[in-house]
Amino acid sequence: MPVGDDVAVRPPAVFTSLHGYRRTWAGADLAAGLTLLVIAVPEQLATSRLAGMPPITGFYAFVAGTVLFALLGSNPQMSVGADSTIAPLFAAGVATLAATGSPHYVALVGILAVMVGIAVMLVGLLRLGWIAEFLSVPIVTGFLSGVAVIIVAHQLPDFLGLPPTSGDNQQRVSYVVHHLNEVNGWSLLIGLGVLAIMIACARIGHRIPGALIGLVVSTAFVAALDLQSHGVAVLGTVHTGAPHFGLTGLSWSAVASVGPLAGVVALVVVTQTAATTRAFAELGEYEIEAGRDFVGVGAGSVLAGLVGAFPVNASPPRTGAVATAGGRTQAGPLGAAAVVVLLIPVANIFRDVPLATLAAILIYVAYHLFNWRDLVAIFRFSAIEFALAAVTLLAVVLVGIQQGIAVAVVLAILDRIRISARPKLHVMGRIPGTTSWQRRSLEPSAETVPGVLVTLFATPIWYANAVHFRVEVSAALREAAPVHVFVLDTVGQSDIDFTGTRALERVLDRCERDGIAFGIARAGRHLRESLRRSGLAARIGENRFFPTVDEAVRAMAGDGPPPP
Repeated sequence: MPVGDDVAVRPPAVFTSLHGYRRTWAGADLAAGLTLLVIAVPEQLATSRLAGMPPITGFYAFVAGTVLFALLGSNPQMSVGADSTIAPLFAAGVATLAATGSPHYVALVGILAVMVGIAVMLVGLLRLGWIAEFLSVPIVTGFLSGVAVIIVAHQLPDFLGLPPTSGDNQQRVSYVVHHLNEVNGWSLLIGLGVLAIMIACARIGHRIPGALIGLVVSTAFVAALDLQSHGVAVLGTVHTGAPHFGLTGLSWSAVASVGPLAGVVALVVVTQTAATTRAFAELGEYEIEAGRDFVGVGAGSVLAGLVGAFPVNASPPRTGAVATAGGRTQAGPLGAAAVVVLLIPVANIFRDVPLATLAAILIYVAYHLFNWRDLVAIFRFSAIEFALAAVTLLAVVLVGIQQGIAVAVVLAILDRIRISARPKLHVMGRIPGTTSWQRRSLEPSAETVPGVLVTLFATPIWYANAVHFRVEVSAALREAAPVHVFVLDTVGQSDIDFTGTRALERVLDRCERDGIAFGIARAGRHLRESLRRSGLAARIGENRFFPTVDEAVRAMAGDGPPPP
């Protein structure tokens, strides 16, 4: 089975990564579990705050995502849980329906998580993973860069020790600018210190848990100097205990209000899950079933919503940490989830964590999401594709994440239609001493035959490019005049629609009027069938369809006997 193919899901198989487990794997899985744990604990706390949810729900999301993916997924290294990519996406959307942090807000986020999970599971079960391909690399790059800007805009008040604020991204930035004189120096020092620790640890070695070290050191620093009395804000009481199972406030109106947002979040989850599972499968040279992985991630979101948390997603950084630590199976993530379960009853130990610390962790994540190297590479490759990335980034930041993605996808599709609607018609020539014909733009030595024009239109003729095809053929006939034989090489032209047949009919009219013999080379079965249904095959003549370009030219132009 090819790596990463969307294949039919076989429901009976569970915990597939643990099948045939060997004792020799235990050490690597233990190291991977510990590495994941020290990364996940501070990250899940920070992400829950980014999502506008109670801190404990980050732990619920991590446990739900990890256990359900290990149960139903196929990738042995992937980590699933709270994710900073989708957190600001659904937080901004739900905040327009309910006050952030209110019981109604929490209830809507739970409903949203279940809807996102069901949608992602259906993508896996119905083999619809191709939907994610509508988000091209420039769009994803622009989207993630826009999300990075949003994360920073949301975290700046906590990072600078300013009172909390609300509003859109522009209002938040404006608030910070107009209140710079109120910056709490201790909070800023803590934030910068945690950032420095994380950057230093990353340069020394990726296995060093910079976020956890920063969290512990900054918390101890605040306690030792009693910085709360100097205005340093802390996380506060973390409610502990077992989660309440079920949905509250479930109604048709609630479902309708979060439905469009759930579709957007699900699309992002599918895209990131597909990219993560396939990338690490290729690096690790193991096989996965993308459909099963969608089911595992989706089921994790469903369970997370039912226990009062929020949607989960595959995490490239945490998956990378598991792979770097040598994790062989989902035993490592399951072990990390088990320790998090033990932390839930005593989660109030995190009450003195400075908000500046969590803000610094998220700003560090945002720095890595804003991939300026990819933006530069896109700009060097294509100004149009860079414009798509830039429009996506600006739309996400200035208008909204949902609208930004919608605008970018529509623009990308329109750009692709524009390209496919203007394919180039290539003039062909025979390579000297052979029977092979090649595009003259690629092979300058290719020779034309006097009075013969051979062209290649290596794409289906359809309503968007039909007129362009006819104009290109007319220009080629005019430039090559006098022409007595015109051969259309149709390799790559797998289809022709009704509008395309009308365009080809006008070409035949032109050839008959000017006394030009017309033939077709290398036509596929589907194309010939379409030409038969339109009546054009009979008009062209069945004896004017040739298996190769050279046979067509020799038969129609009398340029020597056909090759054996």
